[in-house]
Amino acid sequence: MDAHAEIDSAPILLREDSEGIARLTLNRPRSRNALSEAMIASLSTALDEIAADASVKVVILAGNGPAFCAGHDLKEMSARRADADRGAAYFLDLMQRCSAMMQKIVRLPQPVIASIEGVASAAGCQIVASCDLAVAGSAARFSTPGVNIGLFCSTPMVALSRNLSNKQAMEMLLLGEMVSATDAFRLGLVNRLAQPGDAGDQAFEMARIIASKSATTLKIGKRAFYEQREMGLAEAYDYASRVMAENMMARDAKEGIEAFIEKREPRWEG
Repeated sequence: MDAHAEIDSAPILLREDSEGIARLTLNRPRSRNALSEAMIASLSTALDEIAADASVKVVILAGNGPAFCAGHDLKEMSARRADADRGAAYFLDLMQRCSAMMQKIVRLPQPVIASIEGVASAAGCQIVASCDLAVAGSAARFSTPGVNIGLFCSTPMVALSRNLSNKQAMEMLLLGEMVSATDAFRLGLVNRLAQPGDAGDQAFEMARIIASKSATTLKIGKRAFYEQREMGLAEAYDYASRVMAENMMARDAKEGIEAFIEKREPRWEG
């Protein structure tokens, strides 16, 4: 079997679990990990499995090869212009399936950390913006370049506009230029920078710290963060107050407070 055949026969999404951390790796390096129909479906299935897996406390999402993710598979999409409706129904269905997958990242009970080496463009940048945290190698680059080919990055815009200020998001969307890892860090798209090739290790160390916390508390907190963000100020405080009161009734909250008072390590039940 030649090298290309081995690559083509490999799973397009890899999963490796260790210490309560699930690492999902996009594995289409020859296609720059483009989000084909199969990749979107594989990610959706993996996220559903992880959501139901109590042994997983944190997820790391990475890409194999020279790019994190180049966005949608434009060759696959363009082939559907031969459809009777020139691909209109297919394009809408594809965007809706991809959008549903992105929302699964946000709604996943476990925190998700993007580990970025190389380029994250278009829907690849959308994945980064959809994750709860992001660690990038200092040589990584980010872009929403759809405007350069006549296809505005409207779905990536949804996630991007929830990470950056309006003007920062619009600059990326309207200019379509590459943004360095340093600038992505400055803009708030990335939490931490690592030496090239070290983003995975830093993401894993961050994940280990998070995994040491109560899984129940992480689930409550992540859900509450995204729920309150869509509310007005008074409604958000009312909602957060109810969440805090309910959280206080959890066994892990009782254990954590007692452990703090008694100056010992907590024993999480989850």
